[in-house]
Amino acid sequence: MSMSATQLHELGDRHSAAERFDDALAAYQAAAALDPASAPLHFNIAATLRQLRRFADAIASYDRAIALRPDFAMAWHNRALCFLQLGDMVTGFRDYEWRKACPTFHDPRYAAPNQWTGQDIAGRTLFIYPELFLGDLIQFGRFALSARRLGARVLLGAPPEMHGLLRTLGAGVTLLPDDAEPQDVDYRCALMSLPAAFSTTLQTVPWAPAYLRAEPDRVSHWRRRIGEDGFRIGVAWQGSLAAVQRSFPLASMQTLSTLPGVRLISLQKINGLEQLDSLPAGMTVEQLGADFDPGPDLFLDTAAAMTCCDLVITPDTSVVHVAGALGVPTWLALPYVEDWRWLENRKGTPWYPSVRLFRQRSRGDWGDVFAQMRLEFERLRPPR
Repeated sequence: MSMSATQLHELGDRHSAAERFDDALAAYQAAAALDPASAPLHFNIAATLRQLRRFADAIASYDRAIALRPDFAMAWHNRALCFLQLGDMVTGFRDYEWRKACPTFHDPRYAAPNQWTGQDIAGRTLFIYPELFLGDLIQFGRFALSARRLGARVLLGAPPEMHGLLRTLGAGVTLLPDDAEPQDVDYRCALMSLPAAFSTTLQTVPWAPAYLRAEPDRVSHWRRRIGEDGFRIGVAWQGSLAAVQRSFPLASMQTLSTLPGVRLISLQKINGLEQLDSLPAGMTVEQLGADFDPGPDLFLDTAAAMTCCDLVITPDTSVVHVAGALGVPTWLALPYVEDWRWLENRKGTPWYPSVRLFRQRSRGDWGDVFAQMRLEFERLRPPR
């Protein structure tokens, strides 16, 4: 008995939830053949194509969804991520403005007057209000410096626990609480709207070898604690519990831990620490103690300890943004479908010149990622 479009759509949803994306795509496409005017079906086809790394095809399917429903904000938003993944930052960041109409994004400051979209700001006050996560704040906080160079007085909203680290952006950026709503400003801009306002392209991403700094006294403290012996690799392995793809099993680093002279030093906080109690035989990860970033300030000890390491290895969490902003040599372990900001098929990133990318070549295979790292490590540090 043949299935209806609704039944095929539901079948596609079940396949997608189980990460059987080829089967999901076939079911969604069969449903769309029966119901070609369904914008949600074309949206799901596009989302599945993105999971299969077929980004150009995903854009075409998002186009069909948008043609059927021009106000389909999530389709515009997700299509923007595909353009960004392919390196078209002008189109991507322009369309990314549709996030402000998505139900998953909400900030009343989006509707405030005098939003900055690239007007002359010399001698004016620009308030940048934060969005999304701490890593985004670190990555896109660099645009506060770009605005300062244009002659603006810059106010940057950020969680108070981040002020200690972000204060090293320099005296030209004044920090406010993340929920601030200052009234005496000429312009406002959402953090993630800054690249569009600056008409950012791959060639014009503002970067410097380092735009944040670790506190010298903390660096001295952790240098004494960590010491100078061996090749010191600072490691983090887990992001938030809600972001499974932004974590890898600590045990998968065993292939690096056995290299002569290598010391693995934990930079991990809170989530994932239980993995230290079940390491494979012969694998050692050094811990820095209860006084490592105890709070309330975030990342101050992390930043200092990183600068005392020869290399940092991390999944796609806020740790990579701290390391990249400090200019610390960093290897980033990425899942099969990486976040848009790391682009596709690149070993480096225009966002952080000190960060090297290592990608899964098949879904879920972290072992291969660390085998790639071991080969690169041996290439860079041949046996004496």
